[in-house]
Amino acid sequence: MNYTYMLECADGSLYTGWTNCLEKRLQAHKGGRNGAKYTKAKGPVRLVYYEGYATREEAMRRECAIKKLSRKEKLRLTDFQENMEDYPEKKESR
Repeated sequence: MNYTYMLECADGSLYTGWTNCLEKRLQAHKGGRNGAKYTKAKGPVRLVYYEGYATREEAMRRECAIKKLSRKEKLRLTDFQENMEDYPEKKESR
């Protein structure tokens, strides 16, 4: 499974990326090693949104699309996902 994800940094900024192992990538961001330069300087971080995809290409395309969204649109995505917590299978249905 491949994932597109969004992190909220300590300063309130949002970081979007993709990975094939969400748990490992999140730990890399939190640990400051092998994480993105952006999150190293802005940590700590917390996962606020993710989507699962079958292929790396799909996850990368979605990452690109999310990065083009305004902050307000990105926050709407995180609000939507918080409301879906009772239905976790919906988050990885792509």
